[in-house]
Amino acid sequence: MQAAKKIISDQLSAIYPKEEIAGITKLIFEKILKLSGIQLHLQKDEVISAANLAEIKDIVNQLVQFKPIQYILGESHFYGLTFTVDKSVLIPRSETEELVDWIINDYKHLAPKILDIGTGSGCIPITILTHLPEASAEAWDISEQALVVANENAINNMAKVNFRHIDLFNAPSEPGKYDVIVSNPPYVTDAEKGLMHQNVLDYEPHNALFVPDQDPLLFYAKIAELALIDLKPNGHLYFEINEQFGSQTLELLSSKGYVNLVLKKDLNGKDRIIKAQQPL
Repeated sequence: MQAAKKIISDQLSAIYPKEEIAGITKLIFEKILKLSGIQLHLQKDEVISAANLAEIKDIVNQLVQFKPIQYILGESHFYGLTFTVDKSVLIPRSETEELVDWIINDYKHLAPKILDIGTGSGCIPITILTHLPEASAEAWDISEQALVVANENAINNMAKVNFRHIDLFNAPSEPGKYDVIVSNPPYVTDAEKGLMHQNVLDYEPHNALFVPDQDPLLFYAKIAELALIDLKPNGHLYFEINEQFGSQTLELLSSKGYVNLVLKKDLNGKDRIIKAQQPL
């Protein structure tokens, strides 16, 4: 096992920081060797088979090409659950875990009807249903390929989500249907592409990431308009946002009549998630 660790470290040290290499190594060993963290520690001096070592070398070769480890392994961990991921969906991130945690805590012991717009892997509604068993959830995406992945994740995590192939900008109006509408829409501006890591730019779906520089709140405006109709009275709208546009997003929601606006910083101190309430 030590030889495999050295191969991983030597090949990736010029690309990834030491802490990230340690995390990647753990993920590789857990996937290939089927060992838990404690087992890996206890068996750290065990010799790995030639077949397993070849698999590890193949993974490292892909990592050197900046392919994300989650896409290589075909899975990502999110809020204690495991989700299948491929190039048709974004890799779930810790900021989205904070968004999900907010909803779960706000609706603990309740049975909200939830809509997730732009669901991708389905990690938001599936996780919420796992922790709010009385809730019900619907999820939309414009990508049919993403919905295939999301449906697989719902089955694997035993969550009943009604997935629908819907384009937000041609979405049907369903007055007063939902208690919660949540979205992590595209919010990275084209101008920010130069700041993105190569593993994101080269592999993650651009239609789920980027918005035009001249209209960075495009998706927020449309969802806010739809939610005014589709939310129940006093229902809540939750967004993950671009840290640069916290105040502008609040102004947008306030201009449309939303009340009790809350902007939260993520664990890194960045403006990242917003909650707004539908007016009476």
